[in-house]
Amino acid sequence: MIDYRRKVLSNGLTVLAHRDKATRMAATNIIYKVGSRDEEPDRTGFAHLFEHLMFAGSRNAPSFDDPIQMAAGENNAFTNNDYTDFYITLPQDNIDIALWLEADRMCGLNINEDSLEVQKKVVVEEFNERYLNRPYGNLWLRLRPFVYKVHPYGHSTIGLSPDHVKNATLEEVHAFYDRYYAPDNAIISIAGNYDYEQMFDMVESRFGQITKKSGEKRILPQEPPQTAPQTLTIEADVPASMVYVIFHMGGRTSDDFVVCDTISDLLSCGNSSRLYQSMVKHKGLFTSVDAYITGDIDPGLFIAGGYVSPDVDPQKARRALMDELEKMCTQRVDAYELTKVQNKFESNILFGEVNIMDKAMNLCFYEMLGDISLVNGELDRYRAVTPDDIIETSRRIFAENNTSTFYYLKK
Repeated sequence: MIDYRRKVLSNGLTVLAHRDKATRMAATNIIYKVGSRDEEPDRTGFAHLFEHLMFAGSRNAPSFDDPIQMAAGENNAFTNNDYTDFYITLPQDNIDIALWLEADRMCGLNINEDSLEVQKKVVVEEFNERYLNRPYGNLWLRLRPFVYKVHPYGHSTIGLSPDHVKNATLEEVHAFYDRYYAPDNAIISIAGNYDYEQMFDMVESRFGQITKKSGEKRILPQEPPQTAPQTLTIEADVPASMVYVIFHMGGRTSDDFVVCDTISDLLSCGNSSRLYQSMVKHKGLFTSVDAYITGDIDPGLFIAGGYVSPDVDPQKARRALMDELEKMCTQRVDAYELTKVQNKFESNILFGEVNIMDKAMNLCFYEMLGDISLVNGELDRYRAVTPDDIIETSRRIFAENNTSTFYYLKK
């Protein structure tokens, strides 16, 4: 159970505070509601570029990392389809350093030709190294536009092409910053041993004078229902062939989400799971196999598959995989099997409430979803999943017309 208080400043910044009396450390987490889905089709990769640019220094802090290190702290960031997250942990006496740095780069980021050129080179090199010059590196670059025809989830966080970042102008980058890096498009949380009003006052003193942008929010095109099965086959110089079957499913706050998450763990959580026992141990069709969900805010994907064993026909492996999914549609899950998976979810959720940074992140994340009460209510949703829910959801999700098969074959 995470105790918290919530306040919205006059400039639109949402502030979440959690008092933790058991630690002398403090954490700040800030989410900007901008991810790869918010980018223009001919300028993808900007959200990820800004994950790098936000460490390039700001008006009053030429170096972001140096003050954090001098304060005995740590910091990092990540970007995904839906949002960009920045986090800092440090001794509680130094919390104002974190707030000062975050506020300064929210309103005074150092974006000039030199800093932009440096970070563009870093991002382009990352694109080439991780996605173009590595076995299986382009898998998601091919998979996403295959399954998404309309929604901007059709391109990966890294972007569609390295040229989009490489050719970005200073004006375009400033426009992206002005639109999305603003208090009314952000959520900040503080966790530490402070009075709640003290936490709100600290945030107000650093962020309260930053001007809100009130930019027009982008309306994203929604993916229409898939109406027929589809297949994509590519060949590459890779060590082993891969087979994936992919299905559209509900978004992060839908009832589908927790049921699909439960199904994915029933299928592939550990060596006792269904797919490992059947596909790897007994039939030997795969050397490794997995089932997982993408976890996107908008309707996402359920994916099952893995590396096909040598000399096994990928189509045979695919048929066996579909047979296992069909069992989820017709056979009731044993109570013990379901309880074991639900216990794992409970363990993960409880461990996520131990670390002070995890608590700060959770508060921001659930606030961004639009229902912060889920920070303490998510476990109840998983515990409520029944065998009938699993059968009903499996029949809808694993329907033939909702099936996309992706063969990534060894030449």
